[in-house]
Amino acid sequence: MTPLPHEPYTAYQEYPPQEMLQRARDFLAEVQRRRTVRQFSSRGVSREVIETCLLAAGTAPNGANLQPWHFAVVGDPALKRQMREGAEKEEQELYTRRAPQEWLDALAPFGTDASKPYLETAPYLIVIFALSYGVLPDGRKVKNYYVSESVGIATGILITSLHVAGLATLTHTPSPMGFLNPILGRPENERPFLLLVTGYPAEEAQVPRIVKKPLDEIATFYE
Repeated sequence: MTPLPHEPYTAYQEYPPQEMLQRARDFLAEVQRRRTVRQFSSRGVSREVIETCLLAAGTAPNGANLQPWHFAVVGDPALKRQMREGAEKEEQELYTRRAPQEWLDALAPFGTDASKPYLETAPYLIVIFALSYGVLPDGRKVKNYYVSESVGIATGILITSLHVAGLATLTHTPSPMGFLNPILGRPENERPFLLLVTGYPAEEAQVPRIVKKPLDEIATFYE
C-alpha cells in the first residue's frame, strides 16, 4: 500500500505557560457549566449550528482514519414520535424486567422512568451510529478498527461543541437500540451507539445537585 503523503504541522499553536494554564482553567469553567437536562424547549435551532458541531465531531482521532461513525440527525416530528415509542417500549422493559435492582437503586435519586417526552419535544435527535465496517464504491467491505473508542471520542467532542454553541444535551441509551435502524433506514453495518437529544432547555428545566469526584479520585500521577 502506498504511504500517505505527509506535510509540516503548521496549525499547532504554542502558548506561554501562564496563558496555557489560564486557557485550561477557562475551558474547565466552561465545561463545568454543562449539565444533562431532561426538559427541553420546542424552540427551533439553526441547522447550520448542528452541522458545524457535527463537523467538529468529525475531527476526532480514530483508528486508521477510517472514521467509523454516522450521525443521523432527526427533526421530522413523525420520525421523532416513532423513536419515542420504540425507546419507551424498551425502557419499560428495562425498568420492569431487565434492570437489576442495583441499577434501579442507582437511578432512583434522579427520578427517571420509562417516559421520554423530550424525544418529541426537543428540536433535534442525533443518533450516533458505530460502523463495524465500511463499504467501498465497488461493494467491497473494509473492516474498521477501534470502533467504540473512536466513536466515543467523537461523541464527546459533539456534546462539548453543542454546549459551547449554547445548546443543552441529553445522552440516551435505550437498551437494546436496534429499533432505530429500521425507523431511520440505516444499514446492517451501523450499530446505534447513542441517542443524543439537543436543543434549548425549557424555562422550567431543573437539574439534580450532583458533585463530581475530585482530582485525587480520578487521576494518579507517576513522576
